[in-house]
Amino acid sequence: MGIVDRTVKPSFAKSLFLGQVASELVMPYPNFTPEEAGRVAAATTSAREYLAESYDPWEAEREGWVGDRVIRELGERGLTGLFIDEQYGGLGLSQTGYCRVMEEFGRVDAALSVVMGVHQSIGSKPLFLYGTDDQKARWLPDLAAGRKLAAFVLTEPNVGSDAFHLETWAERQSDGSWLLNGEKRWIGNGDRDVLTVFAQSDLGHVALIVEKGMDGLSTGPRFETLGLKANHLQRVHFKNVRVPAENLLGEPGDGFRIAMNTLNNGRMSMGTAISGGMKQFLQLSIEHTTTRQQFGRPLIDFELVEDKLAWMNTQIYGLESTSYLTTGLVDRGVADFALESAMTKVRASDTGWYALNRAVQVHGGEAYMADHPLSKALRDFRIFPIFEGSNDVMRAYVALNGLKALSEDLPDVASLKISDPAKSLGIIGPYIAGRMSRALRPEKLLGAHAAVAKQATAVSEQTGRLRDRAEAALRKHGKNVQEKQLVQKRLSEAASGIYSQVAVISRISAALSRDGVAASADEKTVAINFCKSAEREVGRQLRALEINDDRHTRMIGASVRKSAGYSFSL
Repeated sequence: MGIVDRTVKPSFAKSLFLGQVASELVMPYPNFTPEEAGRVAAATTSAREYLAESYDPWEAEREGWVGDRVIRELGERGLTGLFIDEQYGGLGLSQTGYCRVMEEFGRVDAALSVVMGVHQSIGSKPLFLYGTDDQKARWLPDLAAGRKLAAFVLTEPNVGSDAFHLETWAERQSDGSWLLNGEKRWIGNGDRDVLTVFAQSDLGHVALIVEKGMDGLSTGPRFETLGLKANHLQRVHFKNVRVPAENLLGEPGDGFRIAMNTLNNGRMSMGTAISGGMKQFLQLSIEHTTTRQQFGRPLIDFELVEDKLAWMNTQIYGLESTSYLTTGLVDRGVADFALESAMTKVRASDTGWYALNRAVQVHGGEAYMADHPLSKALRDFRIFPIFEGSNDVMRAYVALNGLKALSEDLPDVASLKISDPAKSLGIIGPYIAGRMSRALRPEKLLGAHAAVAKQATAVSEQTGRLRDRAEAALRKHGKNVQEKQLVQKRLSEAASGIYSQVAVISRISAALSRDGVAASADEKTVAINFCKSAEREVGRQLRALEINDDRHTRMIGASVRKSAGYSFSL
């Protein structure tokens, strides 16, 4: 094992597992240039005006599609090509600018945000990131203008979270073309125009552009879903579809990397679209609780109602801060943002679901009626913890990548053997010394405003404890840590909680410096409240790595498996 170059920081999230706080990646909080701020403001205003005047979510649900007219008119406003370069007819927005506009779609209709996200975040994005100049010139103008829609074609009947083991097969022909066979399912926009299809081949994974109307390509029947009914979710079949050589993205063998990098980009807009939805839930809740009276008082006067509204407001602030810190990493040219993207997706989809349930609760029976927007949202939002990487898989992904980074910093871990006590003592000694050193001198988050110095210090201490627990897990389980999913979940949740606090500290520090302490008092209260809550949750997760009921959980799980259900009688 060579000497680790300490001057080269890994991703911010990976650095946390090493007990390091890469302040230069997250401070100061990212912001638009004045020029882009104007362009983003124009795009968000255009989206907001159009959606308020010309889009009806209920009509789209009844029709089972957001509407070709809607797509066309959004395209005329440039809203279907937000990040595509202006030379191809797009608006050329940054990742942050793109996600800011996606928030407007999420505020109005989750189904429309998904259609737009599939088309842009993952459908057009592979071409944007990996296409040649000729490929971009061929397809991006129509996609940017909304004349065509794009799809990301990965999931198969037997392939979901394990996306590496695709069964769809592409055979290279003597003329360089590809013969494609297989079946995909749950494909948004799968019956539309430009499909980026991922398949196995003798040369490794490939990404192929398949166009509507190609011989051997068929779709359907359409899936009937619980929610998102205005989104076409399709089966896609390939029977000897001949794909021209010039439709290959990247090189043979690049397909899996293209798919994963595209998803890493795409997950960010889900976070901002969900935060847009949460803002609408809060708005509806405030309107209802201020006008609805019980016991001679408006509902908002009651503490348990106020508690829910305060929680929603605080969580929106935390999610928004985390989402746009993550997009800012991309815009600053940080190459490794996969863990931050995964964390944002998990936190957004979980928090959005909890916020929606609180909004339903304060509305009471009214929200349970089928024609209420929160009733529709309940059906629409439930998919978010599942697709674009299920949350359990994303948690494992975060933890295992963080542990891998740490293991590379600990070349002695692999040699730790319980059967060799003397050797074990020699290895555990440096671990104990390192733990004491981190406790006495935790690495600091630099650049935080003095008004949130206490929160910055807490983040530093939590980061040191995360490193200690992660190292302890590696030394205890070795390679078997890959099977310890409860360990992975707790480490991932702790790291995510720290990252979200850093995002909030970075954001409020910028506001305090810009506007002053007095003018930022309300925002500071929200920020500190969020950090305190997140710190408590991080503490619970880290303590649970040492004190837990996992043994009983495994025993009960084994009993349930053996009995194939509930086995106790009165």
